[in-house]
Amino acid sequence: MTSKPDAAQNLRDLARLRRVRDRIDRDYAQPLNVEALARGAHMSAGHLSREFRKAYGESPYGYLMTRRIERAMTLLRRGDMSVTEACFAVGCSSLGTFSTRFTELVGMAPSVYRQKAAQATAGIPSCVAKQVTRPVRNREAPLPGTPLA
Repeated sequence: MTSKPDAAQNLRDLARLRRVRDRIDRDYAQPLNVEALARGAHMSAGHLSREFRKAYGESPYGYLMTRRIERAMTLLRRGDMSVTEACFAVGCSSLGTFSTRFTELVGMAPSVYRQKAAQATAGIPSCVAKQVTRPVRNREAPLPGTPLA
């Protein structure tokens, strides 16, 4: 049996987690880490990570990197930015980590994506291209040979 104080605490925790997720969505290009996010939510880093994963199915860091990769995909589709420029523009400080995570989420290296995406989305409105090329969360990249659009 759940008491009302426990239910109220659960709602407060969910509201804090939603604020953390909103901050990640808004400030993805800023230097963010789990400790800073936890301090802003008045939680310990471990508690934030556990509760965030329970609520959203992935860690705060995983969510942040997915958001950064989604934005990088948009920048790379335009074709006027190098992979390195896109990496730093979305807030990543390591090209190696960025490339590894990009490959895990998208299923191909960022340089390959840059070449293929510009061709695959030519003539498609950007709002449709964004939805069609959005990465799948939790390391479920499409099988090799699957078309982008």
